[in-house]
Amino acid sequence: MLGKLNHVAIAVRDIDQASAVYREMLGAKLSAKVAQPEHGVSTVFVELPNTKIELLQPLGDGSPIEKFLQRNPGGGVHHICYEVDDIVAARDRLIAKGARVLGDGTPKIGAHGKPVLFLHPKDFCGTLVELEQA
Repeated sequence: MLGKLNHVAIAVRDIDQASAVYREMLGAKLSAKVAQPEHGVSTVFVELPNTKIELLQPLGDGSPIEKFLQRNPGGGVHHICYEVDDIVAARDRLIAKGARVLGDGTPKIGAHGKPVLFLHPKDFCGTLVELEQA
């Protein structure tokens, strides 16, 4: 069911400062900062040869990243995103096996313009998992 690792997301308080760390200290190539109001975040992607790192900053009131940063003031790994060939089939298979899909279970369009779902961290070894349609 799982395809390749699409990205690892890191929650940050200041996305411009975090971008500078990756660009200036590590020599990384970065995407432009993009507001994702439907998800309550701004994103920057650090491009790597085999995957990406997604920097997430809260955007607006009620951002899900804000709660994470309140518990983890220094930021940190927020979620891991895996690609799947068929997100609806993957969702249905996971639900049948007892996994919990966050929200109403309907895929939403993610930062890459593809359908995504999030899976409850308690079902995946304490890790929030995002699935993205390949």
